[in-house]
Amino acid sequence: MGSIIRYHNLFETRRLVCLLGVIFGLALMIQYFGFPYGYALSSIFTANGGQISSSQRVDQSGTKFSDANNEEVEDGSMPPMNERSGDGDTLTEDIDPEDESPFKDSKLDNKSNVETLGRNSSLPPEKAVDSENDLQASNGTSESSLSRVVDTDGGGSISPAPMEAKSWEISPTVLSIAPPPLVVTPQVNLDAKKEAPLITSYQNVSEKEGNTGHLRESDNLPVQKHTDHAPTVGHKIPVMKESDKPIDSVVSIAEMNVMQQEARTSFHSMIPRWSSDVDQELLHAKNVIENSPLAGNEPGLYAPLYRNMSVFMRSYELMEQILKVYIYAEGARPVFHTPVLKGIYASEGWFMKLLKRNKKFVTKNPKKAHLFYLPFSSRMLEETLYVPDSHSRRNLVRYLSDYLDVIIQRHNFWNRTAGADHFLVACHDWAPAETKRIMANCIRALCNADIKEGFQFGKDVSLPETYIRVEKNPLREIGGKRLSKRRILAFFAGNMHGYLRPILLNNWENKDPDMKIFGKISKVSYVQYMKSSKYCICAKGYEVNSPRVVEAIFYECVPVIISDNFIPPFFETLNWEAFAIFVPEKDIPKLKDLLLSIPDRRYREMQRRVKLVQQHFLWHVKPVKYDIFNMILHSIWHNRVFGVRTR
Repeated sequence: MGSIIRYHNLFETRRLVCLLGVIFGLALMIQYFGFPYGYALSSIFTANGGQISSSQRVDQSGTKFSDANNEEVEDGSMPPMNERSGDGDTLTEDIDPEDESPFKDSKLDNKSNVETLGRNSSLPPEKAVDSENDLQASNGTSESSLSRVVDTDGGGSISPAPMEAKSWEISPTVLSIAPPPLVVTPQVNLDAKKEAPLITSYQNVSEKEGNTGHLRESDNLPVQKHTDHAPTVGHKIPVMKESDKPIDSVVSIAEMNVMQQEARTSFHSMIPRWSSDVDQELLHAKNVIENSPLAGNEPGLYAPLYRNMSVFMRSYELMEQILKVYIYAEGARPVFHTPVLKGIYASEGWFMKLLKRNKKFVTKNPKKAHLFYLPFSSRMLEETLYVPDSHSRRNLVRYLSDYLDVIIQRHNFWNRTAGADHFLVACHDWAPAETKRIMANCIRALCNADIKEGFQFGKDVSLPETYIRVEKNPLREIGGKRLSKRRILAFFAGNMHGYLRPILLNNWENKDPDMKIFGKISKVSYVQYMKSSKYCICAKGYEVNSPRVVEAIFYECVPVIISDNFIPPFFETLNWEAFAIFVPEKDIPKLKDLLLSIPDRRYREMQRRVKLVQQHFLWHVKPVKYDIFNMILHSIWHNRVFGVRTR
């Protein structure tokens, strides 16, 4: 009798399992035909019931990106902040430009596929490590330094959390997150205690706009700080390719030249998902530029300063004739549409201001646009959202990610090229880390142009870091003394930011009368030393970039760049070795010997070339031909033209 009952129970169990299998199979078939692109299985487990947004992200190979709220956020421990030293108008200030901001500090270091801060040996070891590990602990995943992220099986929900405001008025409404576009992924609540509902940008826009789906600049998308206590997003990260791993060795300027040349023919953005007339215009421009006839003498241009002056002239000419830029109106002030025009981050602000009022390049018809500008200020992002002493910029990355969700949901321009025809201009040190995932396909004009930070030749642009002290007159004090009055061999002054400057001072401070190497001095002395020196030392601080490069050119002093792996500005156009000296960091003890080994005739020619190339590094209240505004725009245009592909 007992055996009969056991047999009957086993039979019923098998029948139930078979029935469940049939139901599951039918569900798969229904979802397969009911959902596009066959993402059936993942949509079954989606918290929003399988809702699929019409917007999506696609990487350069055509693989779908996950939605921004499924992106791993950048984070890391931060070094101690420096005290603000003012904006540069007092005579007793510390003139070190990096002191303009208390948040100009160390970089992300990519090692063992985990991003941490603090490569600089001069920084104290005290760091509150708030890294990706707390994300990984939630889902068992690991972090990688991919510049392109493909997420196909992650998910999550982000709920609002109390945010700490600075001096800005913060709306209690959450800057929303778009529903998962196309790639539907399991929604996992990583904070089980809070059981926060999934909040999407679609829902928030509907509440605010009455389902119109349109936020303009004046609509005040809220500025919200996501604290580290907010629920985070978990997903798997693909295995890092060998080519994407951080570069450990020093790349010489000669090797960079080769990499730049190779990138011109090897780098291509993804094939657009649908064709557009602007692609044909860009292809035509590329063909014309590549077949440019040999240029003769051009007033204001000197051939040795350029990689190929004929190509530059033709490319610049076509830019003036063809280029149209669309500027997104979305985005709340002060992070968006608020240019900062003074200090060491002024490049991004001046570019934003001059482009927004430019009638020749800007179009209001996005269908005619060759490029799309994301008008945010990396300086204001940090100033507005960074929580002091938090040692985390996770909320900054999320804020940008949320903004992209709004853009992706309302417009289809990003999705056509996966952002390859979009660009950003950002001068803050943190910008590479903040944008290298969520804006990986964009053309990124960055002051912190570091090969180790994921700078990509052929796509990214090295942005000049300019220190503007007087907003109404950015050209004040331009120029320097004539050659016969430049009796100082080399000059440097600045605070001991990073590991390199202490080495420089240990070797040369008060060691040689020809080498004027100081720590902190007054602004008046700083400017006079630059105007009176043959060579101006541009030593890196916490990051590879320094405003001293442009300052040296501004004061007609030959720049000596001591910053391994720094890509100098306008690298795709200018021949930097024609007017600047590059010294490897390891050769600091031999610095004077290296400078003295340069023949006087060569020095004189280089100094003359500095004066000739100066026009490309000057801001004008009204842009003029070949000035820094037009050169930044040309570099972005150049990389888009040579990276374009068509269907």
